[in-house]
Amino acid sequence: MSYQNATTHADDPTLTTRDAARLLGISVSTAQKWIESGALASWKTPGGHRRMRRSAVIALLEERTALAADPLQAMSPELRPERLPAYPVPFDEAARLRAVGRTGLLDTPAEAAFDRITWLAGLIAGTPVSLISLLTSRRQWFKSHRGTATEETPREWALCGHAILCDDIMTVEDARDDVRFRDNPLVTGNEKLVFYAGCPLRSPDGHALGTLCVIDTAPRQLDETQRQGLRALADIAEDEIRLFMADHGRRWA
Repeated sequence: MSYQNATTHADDPTLTTRDAARLLGISVSTAQKWIESGALASWKTPGGHRRMRRSAVIALLEERTALAADPLQAMSPELRPERLPAYPVPFDEAARLRAVGRTGLLDTPAEAAFDRITWLAGLIAGTPVSLISLLTSRRQWFKSHRGTATEETPREWALCGHAILCDDIMTVEDARDDVRFRDNPLVTGNEKLVFYAGCPLRSPDGHALGTLCVIDTAPRQLDETQRQGLRALADIAEDEIRLFMADHGRRWA
């Protein structure tokens, strides 16, 4: 094996059938059927076990999911990066926006699976508001919103837009004292946001789609148990996103 191939494989790890099934949001038996049909390229180890590259699994996932219910929405302006954004953007913003579109979740109705997650997040954190957000180039849209009737905000208002720049939970104990947020309409207006904690939600290929976040109107902190609980719920939310993509995606025409 050449050094170049070794480097490529290090960046593209080998997965088991169970790993592939989890990434695709399907059962192990379904993954086995896809492998047997040749839909997912694989090989056998000397011990007779099937293995595949992560890149092949991601490629299959993207093939089986659409950017949205209507392919024309693939060209939606809000799934393109702003030329001069009035908010911070991650280095992978263009790919991130495509990943948001590929979920097919934007503007879909509320669903119990996601609402249970925000309910549990509020219970764990002890906050009156908890949200699952997706960020386009123009807005912050809430797939689930507990404790508020607000369904979306402009992207430039989104504290979640800062949280997706982080690898772990971003916590703001008092937004009124934070130079980034003290003039934000969510802080100064009717929402009276003071405390915020957001955990990034990532697509199967690693792009930050939005967050699972909790909000309060008073300053506070999270203890380590609460932080671990939010991380665990974020993992569950990511699993639900994969399941949604597998159930509702379709091949490009």
